Amino acid sequence: MTDQSVYEMMNHDPLHQKHIVLGVTGSISCYKALEIASKLVQAGAYVDVALTQNATEFIRPLAFKALTNRQPYVNMFDLAAKDGESHVELARRCDAMLIAPLTATTLAKLSHGIADDFVALTALATDRPLLVAPAMDSQMWMNPATQDNVKSLIQRGVQIIGPAEGRLASGRVGAGRLVEPIDIVDELRYRLARDLGDFSSLKVVVTAGGTREAIDPVRYLGNRSTGKMGYAIADAARNRGASVSVVTTVDRRPSAGIRDIRVESAAEMLDAVQQECQTADVLVMAGAVADYRPMTVADQKIKKAESELSSMAIQLEGTTDIIASISSQQKTGRLVKVAFAAETQDMINNARRKIEAKGADFIVANDVSAADS
Repeated sequence: MTDQSVYEMMNHDPLHQKHIVLGVTGSISCYKALEIASKLVQAGAYVDVALTQNATEFIRPLAFKALTNRQPYVNMFDLAAKDGESHVELARRCDAMLIAPLTATTLAKLSHGIADDFVALTALATDRPLLVAPAMDSQMWMNPATQDNVKSLIQRGVQIIGPAEGRLASGRVGAGRLVEPIDIVDELRYRLARDLGDFSSLKVVVTAGGTREAIDPVRYLGNRSTGKMGYAIADAARNRGASVSVVTTVDRRPSAGIRDIRVESAAEMLDAVQQECQTADVLVMAGAVADYRPMTVADQKIKKAESELSSMAIQLEGTTDIIASISSQQKTGRLVKVAFAAETQDMINNARRKIEAKGADFIVANDVSAADS
């Protein structure tokens, strides 16, 4: 196995080496399509850009050529085109088509089968996944004609991304703003993963972040876990097509397609994991669950003692070992359990003891005392 193949396996991006057609229509937000094209290329995709004539009033095709290193398509009657019917060739060889931004005009064209520009022609000619990100004034978006067109596209399997709410070009605030490029690209990534991923039949449950065990209404016992590991694992499973739930203590928006279940304490995490695992295939316990919690929680904030020499003792009790308490036999079959061991000494032997005690199939051992941990 080459270094490159190892890298690709470890960085399993569904966009890698996929052929994407990016359609750009004449919205003021079409400058954001440059960022979309750039992010697709950075993900390893081959990107062909098709623009409507109106879009070229806002942004030059040359900018897309510089980013993608491929000639953009604008003119349906370009005699210099290599392919006799370029739109048909693009439609046949692409893995997915994304139109961002999508104006009300092009939305209506797609709904009614009108093909009088390069973007609409290509969209109507392809049988691959079609995703569109509308961008227009809120009054245009809410117009009954636009909403009827949206419903028509959804019924035909077109995925609508957004629009978002926020400040619009008119200065008003409302629905109609183009979804941020990073989120549009992630929706496309999720769509390809769901359709093509080798984990598409699996449900994966991941825990993330450190639990917080209350002392009083404002204080808690916690740890330094950031949740980054859990979210990275969740993304990796999503990128392979799995249905993913994250049981998390971290205030962070998950990637597209990942179900986010917010908890705080070890008891809350236990309840959520038990519920999710009833229909799961894999449990990855990347979260840092507290081993102990206060035996009693004060109803009011505990006041600081008047004497600086005074001390306070908090009696602790053990929490339930979540992964050990989850049965490997669930409603849908056998559950694969993956545990984590954060150690500061005798890492291998401690990890081996834990894998047996927790009934895990795998354990990830990490020397947290190492400088680069």
